[in-house]
Amino acid sequence: MSTQQPSDPHQQKIPRVEVVWTAVTYKTVAVYTGLLAAVLLAGAYLLVPDWYSAAYRKLTNAMIGSGEGDVAPMEKKQARFVNLDGKVQIKKVNSVEWVDADYRTTLDKGDQVKTSGEGAARIAFADGTTYTVKSDSFVTVEENSTEHDRPTSVAMRVTSGALDLATPNLTPGSLAVVSVDDAKAQARQNSRMSVKNDPTKNEHEIVVAQGSADVQRGSEHIELAQWEKASFATGGALQKSTVLAPPDLVEPLNLQPLIVADPKAAAVHFEWKAVPDAVSYTLRISTSTVFAKYVEKKVTGTNAEVSGLEAGEYFWNVTAMDVKKRTSEVSDTFKFSLVAQGKTQEMVLEVDGTQLHGRVVEIIGRTEPGAALIVNGQPVSMIAPDGKFRHFTEQLQPGQQTIVITGQNRRGGTAILRVPIVIPK
Repeated sequence: MSTQQPSDPHQQKIPRVEVVWTAVTYKTVAVYTGLLAAVLLAGAYLLVPDWYSAAYRKLTNAMIGSGEGDVAPMEKKQARFVNLDGKVQIKKVNSVEWVDADYRTTLDKGDQVKTSGEGAARIAFADGTTYTVKSDSFVTVEENSTEHDRPTSVAMRVTSGALDLATPNLTPGSLAVVSVDDAKAQARQNSRMSVKNDPTKNEHEIVVAQGSADVQRGSEHIELAQWEKASFATGGALQKSTVLAPPDLVEPLNLQPLIVADPKAAAVHFEWKAVPDAVSYTLRISTSTVFAKYVEKKVTGTNAEVSGLEAGEYFWNVTAMDVKKRTSEVSDTFKFSLVAQGKTQEMVLEVDGTQLHGRVVEIIGRTEPGAALIVNGQPVSMIAPDGKFRHFTEQLQPGQQTIVITGQNRRGGTAILRVPIVIPK
């Protein structure tokens, strides 16, 4: 038996509630949010322009400094890689892991760098000093003090392998040092030197190629001038000697474009000046400034012909060897470009006039800004930012002469002009 409660006539009825849903996409939300932000920024710009400008600069600098990923902006006092070839690794001072180096990598005191058998790297410090780490080398940053308006102090240690050091016009009191074994070599301003360390053979040497350096090893102390060497073995005395000077390069000139019909089939002519006491020379050609990989040719004369090079940019240098098998330091490195004629974009090259000064011809013309010009084998140095140039040739022989002007622009375009002229007797 069931009972039913009587309904209360005074109880109010609960009204039915209807909920209506409206779907809004994320895209719509983003659009309206963007519009609202634009309105707010516009109002801020009109009402408080100073605050707007400061906030905008801060946001922009933060975005630029961050770069890709989470890379922090590099401080000016940090050293950095300016050339990398082959396998180059770095181990930070507070890390136990070796990682591949790249151009975003910065170096601080205590960081270690090693290169493979085909690797090389050039490191630039904030004061302009550069260290070039050769292949199969292991080096450490020993000092990196480059505070603003103070003498700088940079140093690297060569544990094994080889390293080249080049100094700029240093401020008074600044130091640029390379350590090898228990010796330290301090290069003076505008100097270049190379340091080699072979711990397996117990051979250590320091050679000055330009300027001068001071070498200290315990109580021993010697001064090195150009083409002088300090060498020693662990436990032995510090020895000073002269080295064979490298040859001066003649052809191709530095930055010269070589325009040929077929680069790979063309025989490129290389020439240099003879070195006293030298009996042979080694020519090296590379697509890299640090010569991680290169083509090598040994000759007994002062010139060589090399073919089989693809179109592109190349670097070349030469070393000399004497009868005692002593090898000179590497010569200056020249750059040239091998260009296929008719396969690149043409460039602007015009001669507005010529003027005779005895047997010297003054050439006035116009080319493209940033272009490189060669006149009768000599580089043109007086090229204005707008491309106008003025060049004085060397003394020419009397009679009918043809002045050849070769040019290459930044796009790889080339041009050749031949200017006939008569030189009076």
